[in-house]
Amino acid sequence: MKYVLAPSILSADFKVLGEQMRLTEENGAEYLHFDVMDGMFVPSISFGLPVLASIREATRQIKDVHLMIQDPVRYVEAFKEAGADFLTIHLEACQDPAAVIHKIHECKMKAGLSICPETDVREAEGFLDQIDMFLMMSVHPGFGGQKFIPESLDRIRAVRKMAEERGLDLDIEVDGGIYLTNVEEVLDAGANVIVAGSAVFNGDPSQNTKKFMEILSHYE
Repeated sequence: MKYVLAPSILSADFKVLGEQMRLTEENGAEYLHFDVMDGMFVPSISFGLPVLASIREATRQIKDVHLMIQDPVRYVEAFKEAGADFLTIHLEACQDPAAVIHKIHECKMKAGLSICPETDVREAEGFLDQIDMFLMMSVHPGFGGQKFIPESLDRIRAVRKMAEERGLDLDIEVDGGIYLTNVEEVLDAGANVIVAGSAVFNGDPSQNTKKFMEILSHYE
């Protein structure tokens, strides 16, 4: 299994975004996490298609796009055109999650499915064989800088067990409240893709990325 760091640019300094992206890439972060919020599914509004399109040529990192928006099927093709490689939708935001997943694959992107902390993991069980990655929210979606919800560890274990019982080599990504002090707990629970925002971009992104990568390398 491949272990990956996905720095979340929601916490980056947009005055020097290109430079900070470059520092994370040079120090081993293979993904770049891109949180899209619409002010409806979550209270906050972040950024969208123009920002993604503007950075697509500035990095070779995988663009890992997390749609925290209502009815995401409306924008699948547009995010493909803007440069998304992974497109993750929320189970709670879709009338027909399977149809959206199918459309993402039709557009030649990898599909992810996410659930909020209040959603029972069993509600996602029937979709695990249709997706490339499962995104476990370990905070309430919509705001950066929240504390990790401890119960998320059992939820990660439950999804990893479901995947293994079905013989699925499923990527499990975890997003929210992850720092150098708790990332090993998250990895030990069964995650292999780590989203980190303030833990990477507060301070020196180069050194912070390097420290995360040192930990991840022990799990390869």
